[in-house]
Amino acid sequence: MSGREFFTALPVSEALAGFRPGRRTGTERVDRADALGRVPASPVTSRAALPGFTRSTVDGYAVRAADTHGASEALPAYFDVAGSVRMGAPAGVAVGHGTAVAVPTGAALPEGADAVLMVEHTQQTMPGMIEASRPVAVGDGTVRADEDVAADDELAPAGRPLRAQDLGLLAAAGTGVVEVRAKPRVGIISTGDEVVPPETEQLLAGQVRDATTSALAGLVVDAGGTPCPRGIVPDDAGVLTRTLDKAVQECDVVVVSAGSSVGARDETVAAVEALGEPGVFCHGLAIKPGKPTLLAQAGEVPIIGLPGNPLSALVVFRLVGVPIVRRVGGVTMPPAEPSTTAELARRVASAAGRLDVVQVRVQDGRAVPLFGASALLSLLTTADGYVVIDESATGLDEGQHVTVTLYR
Repeated sequence: MSGREFFTALPVSEALAGFRPGRRTGTERVDRADALGRVPASPVTSRAALPGFTRSTVDGYAVRAADTHGASEALPAYFDVAGSVRMGAPAGVAVGHGTAVAVPTGAALPEGADAVLMVEHTQQTMPGMIEASRPVAVGDGTVRADEDVAADDELAPAGRPLRAQDLGLLAAAGTGVVEVRAKPRVGIISTGDEVVPPETEQLLAGQVRDATTSALAGLVVDAGGTPCPRGIVPDDAGVLTRTLDKAVQECDVVVVSAGSSVGARDETVAAVEALGEPGVFCHGLAIKPGKPTLLAQAGEVPIIGLPGNPLSALVVFRLVGVPIVRRVGGVTMPPAEPSTTAELARRVASAAGRLDVVQVRVQDGRAVPLFGASALLSLLTTADGYVVIDESATGLDEGQHVTVTLYR
């Protein structure tokens, strides 16, 4: 690992590409009903074909397609109705030359049939006989026995969190239990003599309630992890080192909020280095807000040191911490973030070589930038999403169309 010089700001893209801890959670088996958002440890395959039988996709009549050749309203084709098929039961009747069998949508296709005439294109001429006003081709109005899924096909890939539609396919295939990665345990440590529990009713001058832990816990859950708050640590090197050491032993990822900025009381770097190799990967990211960010490892356990200001901490954790948590939890195909395109309501300046994250409100197709100090958590609660200004840009112009990543 490189980049150990204090505050040599590393581009975010380089940090994500280079900081790739080998830690992975173990596996466990969960019921399908509890598998939403869980990450399959290996591809989930189907034991049999789906739907498993050739069936009708329309209400109509099962026929031989060749018997409808040339049929039209002026010269219809005639069929004797040989019977009907009930839903949820074998056909029990066959289709021969010049005969048809009534079938509802989803019913099994009778033997001998290779297409289904839509009922709208037929007319009963007399009891037991219909006429067809249009021809059909082989396969029309049907689904093959293996058209949805063939036997041994992949139902869900490894590394992609299971979605609602994935659970539906698993249910259709009769898969009741899935082997998934265990949720990463993410230790969250708040530091600072000024930080007090959120339950503190009366603040003394200089005190602040710990807002960051609760917000980080929410992001950890969104990332598929389990938040494990480790409490508030005072500005004491020994206490911080012991707390970090215990967290590393018990957690898959450790996050430290505050204590990673330049200052006389900054103890985080020394405490992390005391944990052993490989140590600090970088201290400083080329991002605003969030420059004083620390990335490190103790053994295989990644450690993320975040700025003390809540807005900065949450912006950085969303962009850098969430991918790390997902990676540790076995995610190789992260879900796409919801986004929209909007017209920028005013010009936003930026410095080349730095990734700028701008909070915005989206109103009537326009992205309105929100500005304020990085200590103002209300900027995030007011924002609908954020716009990223690339390192190579020096700003965005008013009226420019931008991609807004939306908060869920």
